[in-house]
Amino acid sequence: MEVFISYTERVKPSNREVEIKFRIDDLSSLSSKLQSEGFRLVTPSTHEMNILYDAPGGKIRRQGAILRLREYGPKRTLTYKGKKASRPGRHKSRREMETTVANGEAMANILLAQGFRPSFCYEKNRTEWSDSTGHVVVDETPIGNFGEIEGPPQWIDAVAQKLGISLAQYITASYAELFLDWKRRTKSKAEDMTFKAVRPRGRR
Repeated sequence: MEVFISYTERVKPSNREVEIKFRIDDLSSLSSKLQSEGFRLVTPSTHEMNILYDAPGGKIRRQGAILRLREYGPKRTLTYKGKKASRPGRHKSRREMETTVANGEAMANILLAQGFRPSFCYEKNRTEWSDSTGHVVVDETPIGNFGEIEGPPQWIDAVAQKLGISLAQYITASYAELFLDWKRRTKSKAEDMTFKAVRPRGRR
């Protein structure tokens, strides 16, 4: 089983997201390592639904940016991420602005009223861990288990090293990019990365 990990910094003073993704095979071993490194469980596995919105003609996607409405348990957030750095290094870096939304349905209607339309939907079950600096999350998705380590570059590298993740295992692709790669490899006709679309009833 493939598992990816993610650190999510809730407060980003610089409004900049810096992250990596990576794969692991043993979730139980990972949980043990996190605990031994001083991480505590913040949120047990919780369902998360993400919808990306775009302007007519795919303007946001063509800019390399995203506009996302997320439902994570009882929490709703609206996020804008700018294009990736033009000369990416081993970490993915991009501008990020995010705000909590009181009413997710109302926000979706506002986006629709302004001409934005859903362009891609992806869901997962997310577990969050935290130490004194940041968070590590484990995501279970329809195409495998994924995650990210996000935070200051040196902190990312230090945590990855403690968890036994080499630089060669760093991944900077987004979930949309990982989904497209999965579609190419599996010849799937699924349009969204949802459990219903990827794993229709009766299929394993």
